[in-house]
Amino acid sequence: MGRLFLVTLPPTGDIIYRCKHCDTHLAYATDIISKTFRCKHGKAYLFDNIVNVNVGDKDDRMMTTGLHTVCDIFCVACGSVLGWKYLAAFDKSQKYKEGKFILERCKVVGPPERAHMWVERASESEEDDQDATI
Repeated sequence: MGRLFLVTLPPTGDIIYRCKHCDTHLAYATDIISKTFRCKHGKAYLFDNIVNVNVGDKDDRMMTTGLHTVCDIFCVACGSVLGWKYLAAFDKSQKYKEGKFILERCKVVGPPERAHMWVERASESEEDDQDATI
């Protein structure tokens, strides 16, 4: 079958998104362009750069924002479908997506969605508890 070459993203202090199934590195959080995308499974993120994926066949798909030519992307290690790559957009306002990648949030591991809110709320409630005992 051949050798499998994986790119291990060097630690930079940035969060690394990984394949949910095999933990293969995919992208840095700083490469996220937008977190407002949706897919049929829920949230999806638009990335500028990703690593360790194979691309499938080209396909014209009608999406919420119009017709696009896309190809599915697969984890190079385990073969899981992770999202898609935009190859062409037919609407001028959607051209910024060309060459960019969608990773479906349910198929990758990254930071917990609202981890920072828990920290903030925990510290607020601790302060409230301290104020109540004074």
